Amino acid sequence: MNNVISLVWLIPVLPLIGFLVNGLFRRHLSKSLVGIIGSGVIGVSFILSLLIFGQVRQEGFHPVIVSLFDFISVGKLSIAFAFQVDPLSSLFLLIITGVGFLIHVYSTAYMHEEAGSDYARYFSYLNLFVFFMLLLVLGANYVILFIGWEGVGLCSYLLIGYWFKNIDFGKAARKAFIMNRIGDLGFLIAIFWMVSQFGSVDFGEIFSKAGTPGAVSVGVLTGITLLLFVGATGKSAQIPLYTWLPDAMAGPTPVSALIHAATMVTAGIYMIARSNILYSLAPATQTVVAVTGLVTALLAATIALKQNDIKKVLAYSTISQLGYMFLGLGVGAYTGAVFHVMTHAFFKALLFLGAGSVIHAMGGEQDIRKMGGLKKHLFWTHLTFLVACLAIAGIPPFAGFFSKDEILAAAYAKSPVYYSVGVFTALLTAFYMFRLYATTFSGAFRGTHEQEHHLHESPSAMVLPLIVLAILSALAGFLGIPAAIAPDSHWLGHFLAPVFEGSAKLHPAPEADKGQELGLMAISVGVAAVGMIYAWSRFSRKPDLEEAQGFGKVLANKWYVDELYDAIIVRPINALGRFFNNFVEKSVIDGIVNGVGRLVQYGSRQIRLLQSGLVGGYVLLMVIGIVVLFLVQLFIKK
Repeated sequence: MNNVISLVWLIPVLPLIGFLVNGLFRRHLSKSLVGIIGSGVIGVSFILSLLIFGQVRQEGFHPVIVSLFDFISVGKLSIAFAFQVDPLSSLFLLIITGVGFLIHVYSTAYMHEEAGSDYARYFSYLNLFVFFMLLLVLGANYVILFIGWEGVGLCSYLLIGYWFKNIDFGKAARKAFIMNRIGDLGFLIAIFWMVSQFGSVDFGEIFSKAGTPGAVSVGVLTGITLLLFVGATGKSAQIPLYTWLPDAMAGPTPVSALIHAATMVTAGIYMIARSNILYSLAPATQTVVAVTGLVTALLAATIALKQNDIKKVLAYSTISQLGYMFLGLGVGAYTGAVFHVMTHAFFKALLFLGAGSVIHAMGGEQDIRKMGGLKKHLFWTHLTFLVACLAIAGIPPFAGFFSKDEILAAAYAKSPVYYSVGVFTALLTAFYMFRLYATTFSGAFRGTHEQEHHLHESPSAMVLPLIVLAILSALAGFLGIPAAIAPDSHWLGHFLAPVFEGSAKLHPAPEADKGQELGLMAISVGVAAVGMIYAWSRFSRKPDLEEAQGFGKVLANKWYVDELYDAIIVRPINALGRFFNNFVEKSVIDGIVNGVGRLVQYGSRQIRLLQSGLVGGYVLLMVIGIVVLFLVQLFIKK
């Protein structure tokens, strides 16, 4: 077992090698070779992840720390560059490398029109993104996790701004980078606080000390966990740091799939799930997490109702689904949250790659009002996209039903209000997803004649990943069958139990009432079905082609949150910058510096007059000096 796990370092190193090879030799490698290298290194990492996963799921497995070298050693603080292999990290390895591999394969066809060096640059960035995400989930301490955390932030900037000649795309990349830095500051302060409080950044040592009764005050744990959550709101796009994610659609569509499904936005969920014992010991923070997630889920779902850009609808859908995950974390349903991360990775990657297939067929068009009737031309894209819509809507037996219902059941046990808002959000989700599906694939084609003439199914390199993801979106839910349907059949719950064991002891889950649980399922499925059927009946033949009016305009303009941020944050900061530039910099600082220079020049001109060269003048000055000294001496004596 240890022989396989000792090779865990190869899993992140292989994508790093792919980044270096494609990046350094981008002008010399053919596109075919670039695609093989870029996809191949992720494929091999996936195979290694499967081997390690097979070892982890064996009976009697205990977490393994693979220490590579001493990274930082200052006084009593020692930080190792170490990886932790346990059920949680091994599951995320499969998600990242598995879905990441499919996205890489898809990209070989989707990005084929790019110039050779740009094509290689794209794959090098994509490989680097996967490397940092793997580093994040494998790190055995908060510092290694934070290195990966910062790395995915950097790669998001590079990939969102991949078409850097477009000024708007560059602005979107900077927006993502800056908003993430705000959250990252909270995370960094939390790490310093943990070093001060625990004398360590290792997960095992911190969790052990935190779990010791009386060792750490609840106030300290609340402060640390809130700061960690600030970091999570940035990475995982929660209120108030969520507005960067829709703008991230500026990058190529496979990048959107990678960011939204398998990597960056799940980082916050992973970090809190990894830190579950700290959050279970800080109930006030858990409430903040749950409420923030719930409000974010609802807000993003309302915005998605009136978006017409196919990628923007999916972007707000991602924010909403992440809100569900945070709701699960906040109510202590850690397994449910991770379960939803997994199922969401499958159906959201499928949705984005399906959207990419549509955009590819439409010659770059992203406005769903200019589509329609595409199911006649894009058979596999339409079929797989429908599977993903059913999964995200929570229709059984598709994957999203199982994971979302587990979160809603835990939310009901915590507070019926949480459940009610969650179910209403599920209604909106089903509605806007089938509005998107019906407007895109049903009815008559509304594009140009030239677009219609060129409509065709995507190449096999794009279709095959869609089919694989559709199968996973349809079947993955059976890894977490609820007890009300089949007792003791929640495989994922048993697998992750050792990771969440401490939290389960602190807050044991209430005994499930089979009848109540089935009733809650029936309500959520019924509500989703209503939203789905209503959207289909309304938009399949008469899509909403008019500009939004009234309250719909508020939703179409995203509740004017960007405008609000611009008014209360961006403009005041810019005005302050102009004040410092125009007055403080030019009048005060430049005035002082230039004034000193002028004073020295003036003084020099006056003092040089003393050196006249006239002997009489020197004698006069000497006599005056003698007289002054004589008077001073007389004054001192008196």
